[in-house]
Amino acid sequence: MIYNYCTDAKRFPQGLPRECLAANNRVTGQKMAVPASKKPLLLSFLWFGLFVAAASAGSFYESFDITWGDGRADIYETGQLLTCTLDKVSGSGFQSKKEYLYGKIDMKLKLVAGNSAGTVTAYYLSSKGATWDEIDFEFLGNVTGQPYTIHTNVFTGGKGDREMQFRLWFDPTADFHTYTVHWNPLNIIFLVDGIPIRVFKNNEKNGVAYPTSQPMKIYSSLWEADDWATQGGRVKTDWSNAPFRAHYRNFDDKNSCSRTSNLTWVTCDGNKNSWMWTTLNNHQIGQMNWVQKEFLIYNYCTDYKRFPQGFAKECYL
Repeated sequence: MIYNYCTDAKRFPQGLPRECLAANNRVTGQKMAVPASKKPLLLSFLWFGLFVAAASAGSFYESFDITWGDGRADIYETGQLLTCTLDKVSGSGFQSKKEYLYGKIDMKLKLVAGNSAGTVTAYYLSSKGATWDEIDFEFLGNVTGQPYTIHTNVFTGGKGDREMQFRLWFDPTADFHTYTVHWNPLNIIFLVDGIPIRVFKNNEKNGVAYPTSQPMKIYSSLWEADDWATQGGRVKTDWSNAPFRAHYRNFDDKNSCSRTSNLTWVTCDGNKNSWMWTTLNNHQIGQMNWVQKEFLIYNYCTDYKRFPQGFAKECYL
C-alpha cells in the first residue's frame, strides 16, 4: 500500500473520518497473546499499529508536562531531576507527553523524608473514560522511623479492588530507587530495584479482564490523604513539617510502545526475546516469593471480611 486516507493527517487536519478512528482504536489483545515460542514475529504483522518502539527521552522537559500545583512542581539540573512539593495549600503533579500501550517503564524516586504521615506519592499509568484501565504504584507516608507502605492496584474497565500492599527492605527516603511497571500482553510485573514484588497475569481466556487496548499516560503526584493513607487515617499530617518533597530521576521508556498523536500509524517490535514477551524466570519467582513472604502486608485475595461472597476470579487461578 502506498496511500491510505486513514493516515493522511495533512489532507484531513480537522480529524480523520469516523470509520478510521474506529478502526484505529481496535487493538486486539487476543492476537497479542500468540505464544512467542512458536511465533518469533514482529507486531507489525499483527497490525498492532498506532504505537512505536519508544526511545528514552533523557530529559523530563522532553518527556513530561507539569499539570498542576501552581509552581510546586519543577524541573532542575537541565531536565535530569523533577521535584513535586506538597504544602497546606496544594500538592503538585505531572503527566507524560506520550501514551503507552505496553512497555517497561522505569523511574527512580526518592520519597518524602522524615514525618511523611498523611502524604501519598502516586506513580501510575492510566487511560481515560468511564471504563479506564490503570496500573498503580502509591507510596503511603508514615511517622518518622516507621516504614512506608507500597500500595499496588490494577484497574480494568474502570474496576479495581485488586490491592496488594508491601513494606520495603530499605529506607526509600535516603536515596533514589527504581520502580518499574513492566506491562506486556502476558503479564503486568511490578518491580522495585529490579526485584519483582507482584505479577498480574493475563487470564482473559478464563474470563478475567486485562488491559490490552487502551493506551495510558504516566501520571505522578504528591498529595495529602490523611483521612486514609497512614494507619487507616488515625495519624494525620503534621503541617509543621511542610513543605514535603518527592524527587524523580532517570525516567526510562526505551522498552515500550508509545504514541504522541492518535493520528500516528507506526509499528512495534514484538520479537519473542524482547520485553514484549517477558515473564518471570525461576530466579525471579524466588525473589518475588521472598518479598511476599517477608514484606507483603495486604492481599485482596485473602481478605475474607472484605469479600465474603468470594474472591476475584484470578485469585483462584
